[in-house]
Amino acid sequence: MTNLSARQLSLNVHLNDDATFDNYFVAEESANYLALQAVRSLVCDQQSEPFVYIWGPEGVGVSHLLQAACHEAGLRGLCSQYLPLEELAGFAPEHLLEGLEQLDLLCLDGVHHVMGQPGWDHAMFHLYNRLREQRQCRLLVAADCAPRDLGSHLPDLVSRMGWGVTYHLQPLADNEKMMALKRRAQARGIELGDEVLTYILSRAARDMVELFDCLQRLDDLSLAEKRRITIPFVKEALGW
Repeated sequence: MTNLSARQLSLNVHLNDDATFDNYFVAEESANYLALQAVRSLVCDQQSEPFVYIWGPEGVGVSHLLQAACHEAGLRGLCSQYLPLEELAGFAPEHLLEGLEQLDLLCLDGVHHVMGQPGWDHAMFHLYNRLREQRQCRLLVAADCAPRDLGSHLPDLVSRMGWGVTYHLQPLADNEKMMALKRRAQARGIELGDEVLTYILSRAARDMVELFDCLQRLDDLSLAEKRRITIPFVKEALGW
């Protein structure tokens, strides 16, 4: 085991099993569809752009895409690492980011949580330089804002984070949320009628993270109690 792999394993970072490309709902020709295609190409096509930056508000699926990329990389026998920086902000950045250019794919999630901190700004600056020099590791970065709005104290880092292509993910419309929820339910072997889906959408928070969390809780309770998911069951299970 290399020093790199030993250090990454010690971080105890896990991927969500549901975060796959096939499980990411998008409407064709939408901004999110273009982002999905770019991220898929990043992993699957070595001739594609090696730097991709995606951004959007919570609940639009930026973390999903980063984790899906790592799952796909694993299926292809590639060495990848997913780093949720909100959780890892307390680590010394110069050690956390050291040697990551040796990977085939690096996914940095939530860079807005660490930008503007001198230690992180400099460590990220040097990481980008190593990645450009080595030309081995492909980089996927996610944040809640465009690179220019990250608040970095290093103008040269801002320009580097704009290398490659940038995609702004948009929230789904209500009809798209219903389709995404139905598709996720079907993948779990759950049949949800449109009236149940409409009821859930009318009561739950509007982002997909909360909606999928509701579905997970309903699935667990319906299996435990051996009951169908109906509107009365949803009201009882979720306290609505």
